[in-house]
Amino acid sequence: MGPPLKLFKNQKYQELKQECIKDGRLFCDPTFLPENDSLFYNRLLPGKVVWKRPQDICDDPRLIVGNISNHQLIQGRLGHKPMVSAFSCLAVQESHWTKTIPNHKEQEWDPRKLDKYAGIFRFRFWHFGEWTEVVIDDLLPTINGDLVFSFSTSMNEFWNALLEKAYAKLLGCYEALDGLTTTDIIVDFTGTLAETVDMQKGRYTELVEEKYKLFGELYKTFTKGGLICCSIESPNQEEQEVETDWGLLKGHTYTMTDIRKIRLGERLVEVFSTEKLYMVRLRNPLGRQEWSGPWSEISEEWQQLTVADRKNLGLVMSDDGEFWMSLEDFCRNFHELNVCRNVNNPVFGRKALESVVGCWTVDDDPLMNRSGGCYNNRDTFLQNPQYIFTVPEDGHKVIMSLQQKDLRTYRRMGRPDNYIIGFELFKVEMNRKFRLHHLYIQERAGTSTYIDTRTVFLSKYLKKGNYVLVPTMFQHGRTSEFLLRIFSEVPVQLRELTLDMPKMSCWNLARGYPKVVTQITVHSAEGLEKKYANETVNPYLIIKCGKEEVRSPVQKNTVHAIFDTQAIFYRRTTDIPIIVQVWNSRKFCDQFLGQVTLDADPSDCRDLKSLYLRKKGGPTAKVKQGHISFKVISSDDLTEL
Repeated sequence: MGPPLKLFKNQKYQELKQECIKDGRLFCDPTFLPENDSLFYNRLLPGKVVWKRPQDICDDPRLIVGNISNHQLIQGRLGHKPMVSAFSCLAVQESHWTKTIPNHKEQEWDPRKLDKYAGIFRFRFWHFGEWTEVVIDDLLPTINGDLVFSFSTSMNEFWNALLEKAYAKLLGCYEALDGLTTTDIIVDFTGTLAETVDMQKGRYTELVEEKYKLFGELYKTFTKGGLICCSIESPNQEEQEVETDWGLLKGHTYTMTDIRKIRLGERLVEVFSTEKLYMVRLRNPLGRQEWSGPWSEISEEWQQLTVADRKNLGLVMSDDGEFWMSLEDFCRNFHELNVCRNVNNPVFGRKALESVVGCWTVDDDPLMNRSGGCYNNRDTFLQNPQYIFTVPEDGHKVIMSLQQKDLRTYRRMGRPDNYIIGFELFKVEMNRKFRLHHLYIQERAGTSTYIDTRTVFLSKYLKKGNYVLVPTMFQHGRTSEFLLRIFSEVPVQLRELTLDMPKMSCWNLARGYPKVVTQITVHSAEGLEKKYANETVNPYLIIKCGKEEVRSPVQKNTVHAIFDTQAIFYRRTTDIPIIVQVWNSRKFCDQFLGQVTLDADPSDCRDLKSLYLRKKGGPTAKVKQGHISFKVISSDDLTEL
């Protein structure tokens, strides 16, 4: 079973509908009245607005006419262009729109059962981590009989107008839709995880490998129920909707409706001089202004294909406004790509998405304060909430998304829509269990954009290891809720770091409570022993302290290994040494290559050091071939590291 459904305003659709049918009346929503406050915060709409029900606007109204994906949508007099683009994108995947419009057939008008129609509808949105059902009446704002906001080219179709009203109710009013991006809306409609790709920064037209890697990711996203849209940069307002030389519109969002890698037969290989075609199909939500370059509807490429060829290759278009492009032309013409991954279903039972709701809070006790501001506030930055996750294997793409609580409903009270937010990512010790307090040796593995949007994200290929993510507001000392989501095809086990140091307990008091904390980074092991010239050496580290140990990844076929492996230990006394061993990974029995033994006293120098490897037996044991470079920091203040 999925997570429980939240009822917005605690309104129960079935109960309200049955009450209306019993009383022989149409529903009028008391929580979102047909008046100006439902339209705007503090301004009036010029002209006379009349709220009308669909049956008063046209004959034979329908929720959906035919196929939801086959009709163009119109922005309307005061409509929002990103909303229309999101509607078009939503209609591509049935699994998404049927969730947003639940039991759509049951909600449909039935002229044979008008006595069962109550003028009430329900829609579902993914709202700050929860699926929320919103109930509305069917009164829609019109001027001179025309819908003020979005509508369909099928004049008796109302799913998008009603969905838009429900969304406006969720956010406070229709004006609250201003400023939302297409991606924000898609995420709220579907619960997908969004990633924005800068096509020019990715250099996909220059780097062939990157281009085909992008195609592979898009193909995987689309076939798993994801939604994809793209746009062309508009440098200024004057160039919005201006046509390019190839018929595309600047500042306009197109929806991807298909993506294919096609193997050509022998005859077509001769025609196109390639064995494979990498193709994408796009739709203009407005149903006009299509691509006029190669593979456009009247291009010579189509003339080379028979009707049978087109059918066999799957190169078909389902409605006006759709067109095919080659991957090359797609990368060359579009500037921004929004990839919304379907993360609602686990992959083969594995949890691909981790999410947690957190809060930036202010407290008189500095140790409890959780609003430290951005990375520039070095004295308070690490007071922010901290979350650790583990990447179990090298080279996996991890998408991190930080969403702040939407403040639009508070706009009437003068609150800003969004704070400036962002987050920092640090690679940390392989055995870290407690919060970071200083950043002496941690590698800064990534940083998001800091901006006053609802959501910021970071997408990176990460090495194996532990990472701490620190979500922040730009300014310290402010409070707000946030939602953190991390997606990877390997489970990453996201969890919050809440403790500053080991707890006092009867167990550790009996054994001896830690008095020293030691942080070690082994950078490299070089000049390692190699008995034979053709011998393969695959070194790895084991870092020990008492009964606790940390093992590094194996480095392949090298006697000069770079590790940058970190570990942290809480020690009862400096009499318990830290031992760093170097081993050679072999098929049947691993080979010991040497070790160093460290007292790691708090008074020791914290600079980078290099020591020769020795045999087992302590710091005076016989020297072996090779040496390691490392940095050790110890402190008797358990909250320093």
